[in-house]
Amino acid sequence: MNILLILAVVFGVLVLVRLANVAQLASQLSGESDEVEQDKDNKVNAWLMLGFLWFGLFLLVYMILRYRQYMLPVSASEHGVGLDNLMNINWVILFVVFFITQIALFGFAFKYRYNKNRRGYFYHDNNKLEVIWTVIPAVVLIALVFAGLKQWNNITQVEHNDAMYVQVYGKQFDWTVRYSGKDNQLGKSSFRMITDNNPLGVDSNDHAAADDIITKELHMPVGIPIDVVINSRDVIHSFFLPHFRVQMNAVPGMNTHFYFKPTITTAKMREITKNEKFDYVLLCNKVCGVAHYNMVLKVVVDEPADFKAWLTKEKLVFEKAAAPAPAPAPQAEKNSGEEKKVVAIK
Repeated sequence: MNILLILAVVFGVLVLVRLANVAQLASQLSGESDEVEQDKDNKVNAWLMLGFLWFGLFLLVYMILRYRQYMLPVSASEHGVGLDNLMNINWVILFVVFFITQIALFGFAFKYRYNKNRRGYFYHDNNKLEVIWTVIPAVVLIALVFAGLKQWNNITQVEHNDAMYVQVYGKQFDWTVRYSGKDNQLGKSSFRMITDNNPLGVDSNDHAAADDIITKELHMPVGIPIDVVINSRDVIHSFFLPHFRVQMNAVPGMNTHFYFKPTITTAKMREITKNEKFDYVLLCNKVCGVAHYNMVLKVVVDEPADFKAWLTKEKLVFEKAAAPAPAPAPQAEKNSGEEKKVVAIK
């Protein structure tokens, strides 16, 4: 199929070249001068420029409106709202500049096409114009940089005292989640302790790890700040929650963090998107290997009560040993008409 398409393109180009040659020969046979022929070509190209401009702008607007349903819905995190606002401001500026420059570019190509009776006005420089096109972009860019720094500080320079700690551990090619227990402290871990039964290398001697919980889904309570500790076993992965506007690299040998607050439950987002099958997802945003596409984890935002109910059903990192069976209750036995108690020896 690809070979046929390439051949079709090649033959199409050859046909156009031959048609151009035929048109040139026809003009020579008709006795028209090269100047007249060039003037006709200039007019045709000028109108084609104008047609391409309006067709391109129409197609751009149409594609945005037609496929906006496939864009991300509203942000499901507190900081994401500010990021979306900043991004929208950037898009507005980009579109305004894009439309002005494209209309000017193709419009000038149409208006100032070659005309033997017209002469261009030449001047060496225009200081006023240079100041305008230097100062205005500089002011706009400086404003955008400061707005971006403000959003960055809102994300990174916050107190984490009220956060629930969660570890997300990436490896080729899946994610594993570890929740801190009632003490809200994650037990220490090391790659040297990784085994088949301890895939995160959690230190069993650390008392903080006794109530840690391990899962294969990422659940979060709505309205509760989350401090995600992100780790990788092998290569660089990227912890990417597109619906929460969260992204942070998972780097082998170090801890990275991201602090955010979920604001929209999964059930509510299904109402917003009008999609009953909608689910949040955790993706790897780095091409980390041949099965990179498999690094997808289901993410659920619950009401706090539902989250607690779900978490209590998940297993601990180190399952507690089963309690010993209770001793049999004392039984009465008769001996020579008297009752004696049998004492259980422990």
